[in-house]
Amino acid sequence: MSYDAFLALSAFALVSSITPGPNNLMLMASGANFGFRRTVPHMLGIGIGFGVMIVLVGLGLVRIFDAFPVTHLILTVVGIVYLLWLAWKIAHASAPDSARAGARPFTFVQAALFQWVNPKAWQMALTAITLYAPDRSAAAILWVGLVFAAINLPSVSTWTVLGQQMRRVLSSPARLRAFNWGMGALLVASLVPVLLPMLRAAG
Repeated sequence: MSYDAFLALSAFALVSSITPGPNNLMLMASGANFGFRRTVPHMLGIGIGFGVMIVLVGLGLVRIFDAFPVTHLILTVVGIVYLLWLAWKIAHASAPDSARAGARPFTFVQAALFQWVNPKAWQMALTAITLYAPDRSAAAILWVGLVFAAINLPSVSTWTVLGQQMRRVLSSPARLRAFNWGMGALLVASLVPVLLPMLRAAG
């Protein structure tokens, strides 16, 4: 990979990783409800899990989508339904004391597996492979995965820190409840870029 291509890939990874999306909104909610330290496995699961996803998709799974486009549609629908369920869970999250006693943030494995039903993650992975590993070579795909894994972690950490800092403002149950409902609504809104093309195609 040339130096210019590497810079372009790094810029794409940064912009796509740090902009609002299901992962970042969930991390912000987790930072507010559970704090930074308890959200670290969630952050690592996203960074490493998405890098692994890019490699696996590039090395073989993308060919399944090429041969059977309906499989991508099925995964997108499953991801949308799952995200709607997560939005409901976030909106109904417990107050801080209850959260520490019962509810738990995402584990590393849960966060890594979530990438496979995250519509934005699929769009990012397929776009990255198409633009920066057009020859589908193992070396190019591995580079894309490594760059995303390296840039993703500090990007998503920003959202966790933002959520953690908001804990001071969300000290009352009413404020936290309003925040969680807002995060749930934003998570649903993050599906709009995925739903609009589907609705246009159906129309």
